[in-house]
This record gives sequence, C-alpha cells and structure tokens, in this order.
Amino acid sequence: MSAVLQIAGCQWTSTGDPGANLARIDELTAEAVERGARLVVHPEAAMASFAGRLDTVAEPLDGRFADGVREVAQRHGVTLVVGMFTPADEITTEDGKERSRVHNTLLATGPDATETSYRKIHLYDAFGHRESDTVAPGDEVVTLDVKGWRVGLATCYDVRFGEQFTALGRAGAELVVLPASWGDGPGKAEQWDLLTRARAHDAQTWLLAVGQAWTRESVDGPYGIGRSVLADPTGGVRARLGGGADVLVAEVDREAVRAARAAVPLL
Repeated sequence: MSAVLQIAGCQWTSTGDPGANLARIDELTAEAVERGARLVVHPEAAMASFAGRLDTVAEPLDGRFADGVREVAQRHGVTLVVGMFTPADEITTEDGKERSRVHNTLLATGPDATETSYRKIHLYDAFGHRESDTVAPGDEVVTLDVKGWRVGLATCYDVRFGEQFTALGRAGAELVVLPASWGDGPGKAEQWDLLTRARAHDAQTWLLAVGQAWTRESVDGPYGIGRSVLADPTGGVRARLGGGADVLVAEVDREAVRAARAAVPLL
C-alpha cells in the first residue's frame, strides 16, 4: 500500500465528437503518464460537450467509447476517470413530448483499479438551467480502490452538497476526484474556488477538481472556467491551473489525511 500517489488532472475543452474527444483523452493521458501520474482524471462531459443532444450521443458502459477509454487506460498502464453519458429513461416534457434522458456518468477504469462507474446525484437545476430535463439522477455514493488508495467520485454540481463529501470521507475515501464542466458567470469562479476547498475540508481528503477549459458565458456549450485545483485535507490549495488547456500533475500523501483527521475529528 503506497503512502503516496501521483495524480493528474487534464483540463481541456470537449467537442460534440466522441471519437475526436477519445483521441484527446489518449493524447493528454500520455502526457500525464510521461510526467509520472498513476491516476489521470478528465473533465465531466469529456465524451461529448453539453452543446448537443445528450440522448443521441449516449452509449452504454460496454459501448464503443467506454471500450476506447479502457483501451487507453490499459495501453498506458494507468487508472482513468472520464466523464461520459449513458442511457437512462424517458420522460414527458411540459409540452407533452417524450424525451429520452441520460445518466451523467463517470467511468473509472485501469489495471490498478477496481473498475466502477458513478452517476451524478445532484443535477444542475440552477442559474436558469434544467439538467434534469435531459439527465436522470444517480442515487449512490461511490468509491473505488486505486493502488491501495480509496478514491471517491463526484461530479460538478455535487460540490454544492457538503453531505455527499462527508459521506465519502466516512466511506474511507482518502482522495476525491471531481470532474466538472463549471459554467462561467458572475461570481462563479469565486464559488468554485470556495466550494472545492470546503468539500476537501468536509471529507478531510485530498480533492482533485478537474474542469473543462474556459469558455465564454454567452456560448451555448461546452461550459468551463478552467481553474482545476488540488486541495489538501484541510482545504488548503496545493496547485491550481489557469483558464486554458493544461495538465496538473501532483503527488498526494496519506499522512496528510491522517494528520487532518487526528487534529480535527470531523468524521
């Protein structure tokens, strides 16, 4: 069981083309592995941006895109966490039309991991958006093991709900990864910075939050502000990216988790 783990967050802008996005995942994963990373995290909606219809791009976890992610992870010998969309259910909209919904899903896979997936629990029905019109919520807090580390999974808007991160800490997580496609707007960068630090403190874990690169507020999608961040178990910022495409590589240590929990026994 390693006391330290090299991790990476790949900040970039996805398109509507899953094939092109998979190639970008491969390219940036290779860069992260070359810099020593053993766990590599890509943004929410890495499979396809929020600019297009999600139900027509969604694929099951045994589909072509997920299999492509598995192949990249195996070829580079690394654990990947990648945001994608999987089929969910059908609803009747306010205008009486049937519409298929998807799950906003994280796939975690690789030779050092117990493969799992996480369905985003808290949907972005805020700031005039209605994610629940196109996305069905998940209902399970998820962790996995990566090289002896317990890693918790969460997605974007989940960061506003502290109880989920406390639950991840109580489930044994030592690191939480948070892929995101965090929309720009008044105060949104400040909220992102505050919430990511607070959730690391709530869980008393390392927290790696990985966003899509910056996009203008007026753009229909994809959405992002960049500012991917690594926060320590006390909420301190250890590394942060700017707005552009970039790769954050850092080392996390188990002793920081132990020390934080011993000093302030929140959990």
